[in-house]
Amino acid sequence: MKIAVLGGGNGSFAAAGDFALQGHDVRLWRRDAAEVAAHRAVGSRIMLKDANGRRDVQLAQVTTDIAEAVRDAELILCPTPAFAQQDIARLLAPHLIDGQVVFLPPATFGSMIFARALRDAGNRAAVGFAETGTLPWLTRKHGPFEVAITIRAKRLPVGVFPLKAAGHALDVIGRAFPGVIESCGDALSAALMNAGPIIHPPLIVMNAGAIEHFGRWDIHKEGTQASIRRVTDALDAERIAVRERFGYGSPHFPLAHHYATEGEQWMYGRGSHDRLTDSGDWRERIVLAEHRYMREDLRLGLSFLASIAELAGVATPLVKAFLTIGGAICGEDFMNQGRTLASLGLGDLDRERLQTLLREGFRQ
Repeated sequence: MKIAVLGGGNGSFAAAGDFALQGHDVRLWRRDAAEVAAHRAVGSRIMLKDANGRRDVQLAQVTTDIAEAVRDAELILCPTPAFAQQDIARLLAPHLIDGQVVFLPPATFGSMIFARALRDAGNRAAVGFAETGTLPWLTRKHGPFEVAITIRAKRLPVGVFPLKAAGHALDVIGRAFPGVIESCGDALSAALMNAGPIIHPPLIVMNAGAIEHFGRWDIHKEGTQASIRRVTDALDAERIAVRERFGYGSPHFPLAHHYATEGEQWMYGRGSHDRLTDSGDWRERIVLAEHRYMREDLRLGLSFLASIAELAGVATPLVKAFLTIGGAICGEDFMNQGRTLASLGLGDLDRERLQTLLREGFRQ
């Protein structure tokens, strides 16, 4: 199938390389003209490393022209950080056509940003927007055109906006991820599966001293101690309580399963935490106030969860505590400057009207 991949980070390179390895026609879009020129100069290829060794894969195209990248693509994958979504959605919206599917893994309810951009651009194409609970790959770039994939997702809970477009959207995404996709309903259900805002805020806040002390540190290894795991489980319980109040059923993919070696299989399968730390790829320099775990997962992810919890009438003391402390670290008001229903233009909706929007989409 024809697939467009947007972005130049770890997830985008893993997606482009893995899809090309499977035999798909892959176009990679990036904004950085110099990086695109350099990539073309080496033949628009990606060196992909995984448990099966090193493979040199060929992309169909690498371009700075987003219209060219997405032309006739069945699936458009955008695994960029949530803070990049607004700008990319605005660039993409005029070029979408009937039947295309935009997949955001994960997204912090970014499907709403892309759908609104489509409407605001005056584009009336019937497009499905979907998101899931995690990036489909545990991955890191090892060079400008080289990417290592430690683990591929085994289960991806996917929600679609509008829900009435789910049949087609899930079929398209399922052909790119055979045997992996699990429908979890609407886009809000999928947004409330996002693991990043649960696993990363405790790690980056509760390990702040060590992060600032050590030049390179693996917060998933030395930073994942029993006390922090207990806090993570309690934070995850707040997420699950919000899901349940909205009427979303199990599986809720509790983060505890990510660390377990037996029992129900989590998104990356059993034993994935050990494989992640054994790879050594997450031993890195972390600039506390600038890292994606702070700027995306805490600032945007937890502010969104707090906003949804307020609508649901669910108490989230840990969510609010991490927002307060993270904001203090960065000298910002994360709750009021993050991602909320109000900042998404949905602040005037009650639960019933929000759920109608999730089913039916924006009026044409």
